[in-house]
Amino acid sequence: MDLATLIGLIGAVGLIIVSMFMSGEIGMFVNGPSLVIVLGGSIFAVMAKFGLGHFLSAFKVAGKSFVNKNDDPLDLIDEVVDLADAARKGGLLSLEGKDVSNNFLQKGIQLLVDGHDPDVVRVMLSKDRSLAERRHNNGSAIFAALGDVAPAMGMIGTLIGLVAMLANMDDPKAIGPAMAVALLTTLYGAMLANAVCLPIADKLRLRAAEEHMIKSMIIDGLLAIQAGQNPRVIDSMLRTYLPERKRDVVDAADS
Repeated sequence: MDLATLIGLIGAVGLIIVSMFMSGEIGMFVNGPSLVIVLGGSIFAVMAKFGLGHFLSAFKVAGKSFVNKNDDPLDLIDEVVDLADAARKGGLLSLEGKDVSNNFLQKGIQLLVDGHDPDVVRVMLSKDRSLAERRHNNGSAIFAALGDVAPAMGMIGTLIGLVAMLANMDDPKAIGPAMAVALLTTLYGAMLANAVCLPIADKLRLRAAEEHMIKSMIIDGLLAIQAGQNPRVIDSMLRTYLPERKRDVVDAADS
């Protein structure tokens, strides 16, 4: 589980709710019409932009940003180097049945064992990588759209509340509820956008970039194994994917 995502979202929303409690009765911050305008309006507007299938799949992808965490690149490098050493000693067929931690790596190993050409291996794995990245980017786009639409729906609710207030200026009892709708829709829209939707959109973009890097590293490692390169050369090549600072620390430890 990615604790940063969970703690960040809970912390942001929690602090807002705590501040509401500190400001007085929490009930005054709850308004049905405002929730309907912001939540319902945002959901249906974004659904219309993307379609039902893409909209629903975005929440499944977003769930993975809470639960799944990409593999440690260092562990994967060590795993690929061990596979390269095994293949150099016993051939590519010796990799069949090897227990590996990454599903994408397992798929690539099976392609090597089956004897596919390097171009076929590269094309198939690159397509898998591109489709996974597209799913993350589609989810990110939907949550970014929710982050854009929610404040706009809040502004629409504000205008509705102001119209209702101005239309009932002769009735003091109607001014309060109308003003509540006017202000709370803006609040709900800002909360939904900045505390929930936009952070999830950014996290999905980050997940897509991390997964692209991991899968690119695996593809390079598998093709190097297929070409029969020295495991130490493969190790050095794959470490170029690491940040230079982290790479230098690892190299110093190896020496």
